[in-house]
Amino acid sequence: MSAAVPAAPLAVGGWSIVDERVQIGPGSTVEEFCVIGRHGPDGATTIGAGARIRSHTIVYAGNTVGDRFATGHSVLVRENNTIGDDVSIGSLTVVEHHVTIGDRVRVHSHCFIPEYSVLADGAWIGPRVTLTNAPFPRCPDVSKCMKGVTIGRDARVGANATILPGVRIGERALIGAGAVVTRDVPPGVVVIGQAARPVKSIDDLRCPAGLDHKPYPPAE
Repeated sequence: MSAAVPAAPLAVGGWSIVDERVQIGPGSTVEEFCVIGRHGPDGATTIGAGARIRSHTIVYAGNTVGDRFATGHSVLVRENNTIGDDVSIGSLTVVEHHVTIGDRVRVHSHCFIPEYSVLADGAWIGPRVTLTNAPFPRCPDVSKCMKGVTIGRDARVGANATILPGVRIGERALIGAGAVVTRDVPPGVVVIGQAARPVKSIDDLRCPAGLDHKPYPPAE
């Protein structure tokens, strides 16, 4: 039996700052001009093995991140977030604090994920999606009643969609591109429009290329 090959050490590009409290697993790469664990609360940041953090990304202190974390360029991740394994966050996306992101979540570029959002396992967030969390933005005490959006397991949110505070998107639901979602979406439902409205069941969808008779199978 062959001997195990040791994992590659952490590689850090020029002009990057990785705070001494940060723990990053083996086989990870931090590209140029990144700042990891320097801003935010007085706490450690843990990032699992096999991470790829691309240039100009900032990750605050106080985050717990799983294995194989990947970012695009110029991503901002604030403090006190929990991020699972195999998560990818696209370029110029902002993830605010106290966000929970499950395993295998894909957040594309130019997205905004505000405080108290929850993205369950397998969720997919298209480019320029905006989640919101301030039901009464003109209130002087707006920060006291923030309500994050919840994206259910394996749900899909199309490009440029906007989802209002406190809305819950059910498992395997599909939000059409450009939709404005003002109320909860049941599991397995497709919604489109402004405001988004139900149009069919997720089980009614078929692959136009004939590659799969049901492109959105039930979650296992």
